[in-house]
Amino acid sequence: MPTEPTGHELVTEHTVYSCVMGSRAFGLATEASDTDRRGVYLAPTRLFWRFEKPPTHVEGPREEEFSWELERFCELALRANPTALECLHSPLVERIDATGRELLALRGAFLSREAHRTFSRYAVGQLRQLRADVGRHGTPRWKQAMHLLRLLASARDLLRTGVLTLDVGEAREELLAVRRGEVPWEEVERRMTALSGEAEAAVSGSPLPAEPDRARIADFLFRARREAAL
Repeated sequence: MPTEPTGHELVTEHTVYSCVMGSRAFGLATEASDTDRRGVYLAPTRLFWRFEKPPTHVEGPREEEFSWELERFCELALRANPTALECLHSPLVERIDATGRELLALRGAFLSREAHRTFSRYAVGQLRQLRADVGRHGTPRWKQAMHLLRLLASARDLLRTGVLTLDVGEAREELLAVRRGEVPWEEVERRMTALSGEAEAAVSGSPLPAEPDRARIADFLFRARREAAL
């Protein structure tokens, strides 16, 4: 029997796609910004023939690094998980092979109007935390507030255009002012409410399909597993 790979070995030896996320991918990096890495690994097919299955995700081995096994990643992206969808659209790709290139070529198949529900649900949870911080400390965590504004604008634009864009472009300075605490919380909350309303209004006329293309993704995953077995 061959030695079974550890979680970190799955990342180092079987990654099909990895990228930089966080502020560096969003165009919001400063000198103090960390480098957040996200990746997707394809566990050898033989590992699924055991009682103990390979891990669905792995932290590390580098600092601020997190990876998903391909099937788990596809499940999350099909559910319009914001983190998974954004990972597919990072402008900062660090590592990619043939399977990873096919995954990126299929990224449009993951997009659907379901993004409105999942992005909104995530935003509601984040806003609840920010309001709790205001209630306890008088101010929110400004970095978290900045990223929530970014996410809400990204969701609105996705629903309007059918394209998910991570870089904030000309909104950079405005968002960094929020991070520095230079914008009153009442104004930040007003902007969040406005962005949520604009996203809601964009749903009915969105060019996105009602659901993702599950059949295409299932076919891709089957072929990836088969090739890994061979």
